[in-house]
Amino acid sequence: MKKIGIIGGVAWQSTVEYYRLLYAWSNAHFRTLEPEGPARTPQIMIESLIMRQTRSLRGREGDEASWAAYDDVIRQGLLRLQNGGCDFAIMANNTFHMRLAQITEGVDIEVLSIIDAVADAAAATGAKQALVLGTGVTMRSNAYAQKLAARGVVANARLDEATIDHMQHQIDHAFHATPVPPNAYRDLLSVCERFVSDPKDTAILLACTELPLAFPDHLEDPVFESDGFTFINTSSAHIRAALTKAIG
Repeated sequence: MKKIGIIGGVAWQSTVEYYRLLYAWSNAHFRTLEPEGPARTPQIMIESLIMRQTRSLRGREGDEASWAAYDDVIRQGLLRLQNGGCDFAIMANNTFHMRLAQITEGVDIEVLSIIDAVADAAAATGAKQALVLGTGVTMRSNAYAQKLAARGVVANARLDEATIDHMQHQIDHAFHATPVPPNAYRDLLSVCERFVSDPKDTAILLACTELPLAFPDHLEDPVFESDGFTFINTSSAHIRAALTKAIG
């Protein structure tokens, strides 16, 4: 199996899920093939970044130079994974992927995109529209919109600034709690109700790896139904793609 490098710690709650599911699903896969002895698992190296640092280094939209320090901190983490012998890397975070091209400049190992994995999952539902919910960086970016459009799915128009700021505040506070409080779940549903006019034709992307923690019964499901909505668990979709690549 290929050695997996993980950029984690942003936030640690979702990094735990990446580690847990990579091992649980690997065990389940290999027990069917090799019932005797301990089940095989991938070799994993985690480079845990400091969320307070990466958050403080976020740049300003439209000012490319302002992102240089942010990109470099993440890039250095990837290079440490590369130097540690990882065959490929994943970033257990949606926000970093909004600048994937810039962050991976000078990095030789492949960094498996969460956006591609999630866009594939969304398209597979047959949805024609998608609502992208995540951090301020993610919701202001067109990265998801471009990948979804290539698969025939139209992403929501840019949401109003008040909603974007509200989502960022909820992620920073409610979704970093352990466990995620019930009011965070209800608040997330209220946002969906406001911006989804046709639930049968819309996939809601939980495009922050902490957001799926509000649905503890669906942590292993890339796609699931809840309260009349179709959700894409971006963590689960990304982890499945990573394990498939590791196993080959």
